Amino acid sequence: MKIQDIEAIALLLATPKKIVIIPHRSPDGDAMGSTLGLYHFLLKYNHEAVVIAPNEFPDFLAWLPGSETVKIFEKDKENCTKILQEADLIFTLDFNAFHRVGNEMEKVLTELKSTYIMIDHHQKPDDYAAYTYSDTGFGSTCEMLYNFINFLDKKNAIDKTIGTCIYTGILTDSGSFRFPGTTGNTHRIVAELIDLGVENTKIPNLLFENSSYQRLQLLGRALQNMKVLAHHNTSYTTLTQEELNSFEYVKGDTEGIVNYGLSIKGIVFTAIFIENTDEKIIKISFRSQGDFDVNQFARDHFNGGGHRNAAGGRSEVSMEETIVKFENLVAQLTI
Repeated sequence: MKIQDIEAIALLLATPKKIVIIPHRSPDGDAMGSTLGLYHFLLKYNHEAVVIAPNEFPDFLAWLPGSETVKIFEKDKENCTKILQEADLIFTLDFNAFHRVGNEMEKVLTELKSTYIMIDHHQKPDDYAAYTYSDTGFGSTCEMLYNFINFLDKKNAIDKTIGTCIYTGILTDSGSFRFPGTTGNTHRIVAELIDLGVENTKIPNLLFENSSYQRLQLLGRALQNMKVLAHHNTSYTTLTQEELNSFEYVKGDTEGIVNYGLSIKGIVFTAIFIENTDEKIIKISFRSQGDFDVNQFARDHFNGGGHRNAAGGRSEVSMEETIVKFENLVAQLTI
């Protein structure tokens, strides 16, 4: 991050402000960890900070400290819009384009005159922010938040509460430290957080080992639905709205299912297609290993994007048509 930007932000934060912190729509562990970590940091310096999430976050993140204070735009649009309009500063974390918050909230954000600060690790950021900390070399926005606090010379402010939020985002977005963005510095930061009292043996259980019976049944159905395109080193699975309903789906139940496709020997590229009849879309998650760029694949073909090895997209035609399109595209690839 540029020194002059750090100095300008430090000056902005030198006196108490009304500050809103926003994660992307359908926030994951990194989005919620970074926003809540920044929230607790700002409270220490007497700022009036509020986290506004575009929509509900998964139940398995509800234990994060401060999660009970998060306001949900979809559930309270009038009040959230008022808070946004009165904000002096707005931080956008773990996304870099307004469309990632959904149409209605995007409209509000584009009309505001507030100063925006972006902290994000995805490719091709938009230019809405006055101050941008964007670096695709990081495995998580939470690791960048740790650096951001350090840039401000406030590292001593990081305590167990802030550290717990940061650790959660690093753990989830690194695939439990297995993804390529994990570096020696990632582990050094995590070591410091553990020394602060962050419960590194407890947090994985809260995130990954607290499944409902219905969620496990849904996983079983997704695995039953999995198809392998062996000649193209590709796999994919599907979940229809009917299947989601039959297993009493709640938000977050499909988190991580896509990764199972990469556990098959020889598979380099995998995807999961999830039907959402309310939004009239097929939500898609892509994962890859090695050099295959799912970010570019998602951008080119499925109105999405993300990282080289992890991206998302959407389709506005039926599940059947979406799968036919996907299989035809894969047949043309060299993976």
